[in-house]
Amino acid sequence: MAETTSDKIPGPGPVKHPTPVAELPRQVRDELGRRLRRNRRAFRADDVQVVERPLLRRAVGASALGNCMEWFDFGVYSYLAATIGKVFFPGASPGAQVISSFATFAAAFVVRPLGGLVFGPLGDRVGRQKVLATTMIMMALGTFAIGLIPSYATIGIAAPILLLLARMVQGFSTGGEYGGATTFVAEYSPDRRRGFLSSWLDFGTFVGYALGSALVTVLNLLLTDTQMLTWGWRLPFLIAGPLGVIGLYMRLKLEESPAFQQQLDEHERELAQESAGGELKGIVTRHWRPLLICMGLVLLYNVTNYMVTGFLPTYQTETLHRSSGSADLQVLVGMVWIVVLITFIGRLSDRIGRRPVYGVSAAAMILLAVPSFQLIKADGTWPPVLGVLILSTLLACFAAPSAATLPALFPTAVRYAAMGIGFNIAVAAFGGTTPLVTEALVNVTGDDLMPAYYLMLAGAIGLVTVRFLPESAQVPLNGSRPMVGSRAEQRELITTSKELYAASVRKTSVR
Repeated sequence: MAETTSDKIPGPGPVKHPTPVAELPRQVRDELGRRLRRNRRAFRADDVQVVERPLLRRAVGASALGNCMEWFDFGVYSYLAATIGKVFFPGASPGAQVISSFATFAAAFVVRPLGGLVFGPLGDRVGRQKVLATTMIMMALGTFAIGLIPSYATIGIAAPILLLLARMVQGFSTGGEYGGATTFVAEYSPDRRRGFLSSWLDFGTFVGYALGSALVTVLNLLLTDTQMLTWGWRLPFLIAGPLGVIGLYMRLKLEESPAFQQQLDEHERELAQESAGGELKGIVTRHWRPLLICMGLVLLYNVTNYMVTGFLPTYQTETLHRSSGSADLQVLVGMVWIVVLITFIGRLSDRIGRRPVYGVSAAAMILLAVPSFQLIKADGTWPPVLGVLILSTLLACFAAPSAATLPALFPTAVRYAAMGIGFNIAVAAFGGTTPLVTEALVNVTGDDLMPAYYLMLAGAIGLVTVRFLPESAQVPLNGSRPMVGSRAEQRELITTSKELYAASVRKTSVR
């Protein structure tokens, strides 16, 4: 359990000089000053939360594992889109098979907002940990079920219907997964390191995708087309069962986040216990501005995400007529590159701020989307790899700060529910539909650069969103005490708060 100490400043320990007020980032000075003026005193020990490192590691690890499993499934489904189309929609043309497969992929995103509407308020009332354990087991069961569904040749129209139902179970559970996991990790992370620690959540995301895509790549290399169509495609989905049991065990071992425990003990109890309907109405009416900012950032991140992870493998095989092996390997290289980059970018966002990372990357997307796809279309080995790496680098820049930025937009009492609304509506409307829409645009227009234009539009929307994004790097979460990772940091913050409060008193006296 996270530590809460008495009013007395902790005793012996390494002495660390406090950070001079002038060296604090402006957004940190402003937020600490606001809190000090409200309290009319400097911080005491019980005003600053110390998070135990073993609990922090466990929270980050268990949350990242859930994302890893979720994206293992997405990686598998994206790479097997053409095969799944042949198994469940055998009577259609090759192009229609791919579109039908992507339509089933997108169907899971239609129910994601519903999952967010159910699990979000529940997570704000009964706790993050319980809901995350539930979403984990639902995701595992939905993925495992896909591997057991008979083919269209065996049971006819019931086969694609069962596939659709399994995907909807996955989508419903995912509606509570990412918003809850980001909330949980953000509420456990010390303020100074929230970008770095939260980036491990999306590290798990891309590790899962890379593992899923690597497994499909190996199966394609080892098995014949007939073997893949009859039974090989099922193997990756069946692996989800054991992974889900492991993830469930880890999540059941977690304790509730310090911020959630604090809100139940203090002034936010009544708000946290509101009815779901009342809470959702309050979120929309009182927090519409951060909701729109959340949706804009999610659009930027997820259009890029599903373009790279969900669309590129099929784009290369069906539109550019390349072998599945080379297309799979190129995107796999991109995923590994993201895994290498993402925690470094998360740490960078702690140092220079979230807004510069988002803003520069969104501008780069507008400039580089067309050149990237021209490289992907080029002949040879290295130009397509370079094009994939450029898009993957931009994706890493959008992914790394997201898990720290989005939860910081909302107060503790409604954070899970607000994330469930904003994140899932944006993903359902723009993210999960990206493979379907771009594939349809390419087929209708005959222009194989349509995906690049779609990315440019997402970059422009992201750039406008960043204009209104409040900087949250190193700032305590709204509705939570300042979070630190050690007793030494606690003493340092208390000393710094005394200097900051004294300066504000002098300023007030002069006035």
